[in-house]
Amino acid sequence: MRISRKAEYALRALLAMARQPRCWSIQELSVRENIPVKFLEQILLSLRHAGLLTSKRGVGGGYTLLKAAGDVTIAEVLRVFDGPLALVACAIDRPLERCTCPDPRTCPLRHTMTELHRELTTLFESRTLEDMLRAAPDAGALAFEI
Repeated sequence: MRISRKAEYALRALLAMARQPRCWSIQELSVRENIPVKFLEQILLSLRHAGLLTSKRGVGGGYTLLKAAGDVTIAEVLRVFDGPLALVACAIDRPLERCTCPDPRTCPLRHTMTELHRELTTLFESRTLEDMLRAAPDAGALAFEI
């Protein structure tokens, strides 16, 4: 499974915003996270429409997290950009595509992928931006490699 570039950039932008809660301009977020400005504009707009960000126009304007970092799950962000969290189309409860299995009731691939879908969904719905920040090494800590 691989998430889209948009979802990856969205998570990185949200993590930066959660790390330093304040109003972020697109430009400074773009530089900080090395995300192309035009692409970031689309991403932030989608996150605002999804209810994760708020925006303010004009001088001193920008984007701010609307929810606490502990209330934003990885699943919530991934669904905004990548849709349902499924490895194959028929592994979700209400598939958007028709199943291509010869017999969906007995297909071992479908049954295994459905089980993995449930496990991934549970994991992604239980992990928040706050959890991700807590698990990351401290940016202020010195690292020595030999």
